Amino acid sequence: MLTQKQHELLCFIDEKLKDSGVSPSFEEMKEALGLKSKSGIHRLISALEERHFIRRLPNRARALEVLKLPEGGLHEAEPSNVVALHPETPVREVASSPAPSNDDILEIPLHGRIAAGAPIEAMEGQSALSVPAALLGPGEHYALEVSGDSMIDAGILDGDYALIQKTEVARDGEIVVALVHEEEATLKYLHKDGVRVRLDPANAAYEPQIYGAGEVRIQGKMAGLLRRY
Repeated sequence: MLTQKQHELLCFIDEKLKDSGVSPSFEEMKEALGLKSKSGIHRLISALEERHFIRRLPNRARALEVLKLPEGGLHEAEPSNVVALHPETPVREVASSPAPSNDDILEIPLHGRIAAGAPIEAMEGQSALSVPAALLGPGEHYALEVSGDSMIDAGILDGDYALIQKTEVARDGEIVVALVHEEEATLKYLHKDGVRVRLDPANAAYEPQIYGAGEVRIQGKMAGLLRRY
């Protein structure tokens, strides 16, 4: 399933291709979706490409091909390949007094899916995940289901559950949940370079994402990983 903006963009590209045989320009896409900048279009296209809904044709400018349309249409409550984290979402404390033993099972909020690829629109989830206490350290935690393959070289696979310690600060080289432009989030390595922030994937098929320091806000750092078989 796709987010509303992804769905709108995919349909717009498909209609343009059927009408004229030519992909719409980034300016046309920006105006059609009512976005303020082309950077939002770049992120949406990257997300659609990662999910194999479209592909870029090599050696041709502005050339896009629609590979498929979503079978189930738009599903806003549980979108695919997006982070379901909202900056105001409350996170429950997982540690209490007395502290849990390593044999205890804790229930932490599951805020939905996070893209391990291009950052896309953040949405809010409401469910919970049972986690062994041994996987968590002190502090508040939440879980995110990973969607995408841009962190596979870090051992983070599609369908894994990233266990996130809630924090607004992180050191260079840590894997973080980065909120971009207060509306989109992604799971990446963090690197700070003066007034710039670089979000690095762990997959050579993806390019680093570079933003101004004021465009990115840390929402947590990775504390563990849970995989179900």
